[in-house]
Amino acid sequence: MKRNFILLMCLLAVLLLAGCSMTTVDQMYLLPKRSEQFHNLQSAIDSAMSGMSYSSPQSGENQQTVQQADLDGDGTPEYLLFAKSGGEKPLSVLIFRQEDEQFVLAETLSGTGSGFDRVEYVDIDGVPGVELVVGKQVSDQVLRSLSVYSFGSGQSEQLFAANYTHFLTCDLDGDGCNELAVLRPGQNETVNGVAVLYGVENGAVERSPEVSMSGPVENLKRIITGRLSGGVPAVFVGSTVEESAIITDVYAMVGGSFVNVSLSSEAGTSVSTLRNYYVYADDIDEDGEVELPDLITMKPVNQSQRADRQYLIRWFALKSDGSEEDKMYSFHNFVGGWYLQLDARWASRISVVHSGSEYAFYLWDDAGQSSEKVFSVFALTGQDREDKAVEDNRFVLLRNESTVYAAHLEVASGALEITQNDLINGFRLIRQDWNTGET
Repeated sequence: MKRNFILLMCLLAVLLLAGCSMTTVDQMYLLPKRSEQFHNLQSAIDSAMSGMSYSSPQSGENQQTVQQADLDGDGTPEYLLFAKSGGEKPLSVLIFRQEDEQFVLAETLSGTGSGFDRVEYVDIDGVPGVELVVGKQVSDQVLRSLSVYSFGSGQSEQLFAANYTHFLTCDLDGDGCNELAVLRPGQNETVNGVAVLYGVENGAVERSPEVSMSGPVENLKRIITGRLSGGVPAVFVGSTVEESAIITDVYAMVGGSFVNVSLSSEAGTSVSTLRNYYVYADDIDEDGEVELPDLITMKPVNQSQRADRQYLIRWFALKSDGSEEDKMYSFHNFVGGWYLQLDARWASRISVVHSGSEYAFYLWDDAGQSSEKVFSVFALTGQDREDKAVEDNRFVLLRNESTVYAAHLEVASGALEITQNDLINGFRLIRQDWNTGET
């Protein structure tokens, strides 16, 4: 009886497995079915696209030809199609809304230009829904045009329009709504660029006075948002100077006005030069505040080093009044792709000598007359790199696929209370965007 039961269960298992196997194989050869909603949307698009071609935005995060966003804040997203045709206003944004099970073309926003540059969806006016920010290319000109539309009433309303070279959405006044920071050229090619802030206050569009940049807008390389010392929101704009330096303009709301905080500082330390390497503002210590770099030339240890000097970086955060707050010191090896944080108590007396795979750190006495080697950092490659990383009392700082980074402490490190953990915790690889800065 027991044997018959076992045989019956085995037979059922085989039949079930066979059935599952047949179903799985059949399903493998079936093409995925697109939803009825997709077919309805595609049908509406095909009907509206007569005489048009797709024209997706060329920069920014939203580069799809068809995008979706809840423009009017009713909880149901609209679908936006970016297209191009002939005529005086060749660029069109087609907005589709869903009604019951069908999609209908609700609106078409037409404008001039040769193509869509950038599109963003942000809350600017505080009304339910998001505003549509559309940047358009104008022929081959550097200057572009943008329009901002609100859909709070159910239909589009153009809040404002502006010309720009670069723009950025940000909340600088901390009211929960975004503003639009626009960077564009000055009155002629020899004049520095200007920054303007657009926003909505109590239902009315407000435009700040023009605020100067430190150079032509064509030299702009990088724009990021962050915070000043004390937590004030700010925009950090890095531009090249004579192809050998980076100058950073820092824009924020101070006393209710849009200002360039960095130009109010008398120190002029925002320009940082390191041969052909650019050093950009960044949150180097990850405390939520963006630091700016000030490069300091290290004193050469020997005569041969004078032709190949190394640099120390003093990182500082700006306050809203333009004064500086020192944050940390570091030695950045941009060629090798790593940096080491240094103790502020003695960092200004450090010099570095590079020889082969070794970067030797020397400390000068208070009078600057003599120096002593305190530790070394090694970048080791090759098949024997693991062995070399631990020989002669070395210890490992970090490993990646091709390199082992190691260090060695000299006797003189004891007087500075430098430990293995200090070097291990202070050693970092450089993020790639620090080298290029391009956005």
